[in-house]
This record gives sequence, C-alpha cells and structure tokens, in this order.
Amino acid sequence: QVQLVESGGGLVQAGGSLRLSCAASGRTFSTASMGWFRQSPGKEREFVAAISRTTGSTSYADSVQGRFTISRDNAKNTVYLQMNSLKPEDTGVYYCSRIIFNTRAPIGNWGQGTQVTVSS
Repeated sequence: QVQLVESGGGLVQAGGSLRLSCAASGRTFSTASMGWFRQSPGKEREFVAAISRTTGSTSYADSVQGRFTISRDNAKNTVYLQMNSLKPEDTGVYYCSRIIFNTRAPIGNWGQGTQVTVSS
C-alpha cells in the first residue's frame, strides 16, 4: 500500500499562488498515474488534476484549467500541484491519490490532505 503525505497548503489572498506537494512511499509510485482532488465544505470530493504514469500527459478539471499545473518527480516519489491565480472557490482540503488516468477515478488510499484557504 502506498502511503501519501500532502503538504504546502495555507492561507492566501485571491490572485495568489501556492505549491502543493504529495510525497509517496513505496516502489510503485513511478508506475502509477497520480491525481489531485479537493473537498470544499458541504461538497463532495472532486477531481482537480491528473498526470499519466507513462506519457506524462496531464488532465485538468475545467475550473482549474490554465491556472493549475500538475507535475511529478519520480526520483523523489513526489507529485506537485502549482496553483496560480487562486480564487475563493478554490478553498478546500486537497488530497492526492493514485488514479486511473482515463477515467479520473481514484484508487487506493488517501493521505491526510492539506488545507487551502483563499480569502477574497
């Protein structure tokens, strides 16, 4: 089982930037597509971004397209989410997970998440 630890969240004003990190344990990281999800108060967890295990292709939710960038460093077993031009509606707890890239479906366990709060 892969252990996931998210970090990098915080409080930022609208228009600001944050960079989230997800450190994964286990030798399967380099063979796994990875994704970021978020959960806002009163809402279900939703897909944010994914990066393919094989091609490095990326996929984004329409709401973050053009503002967020997902990347990975297989040598460090880490996936990142660079978030620019943040909006109050980006507020939530952000989680990473292994993912089926084509369907955006998360698989396996979740980390503890990292809180992102965007003030207006």
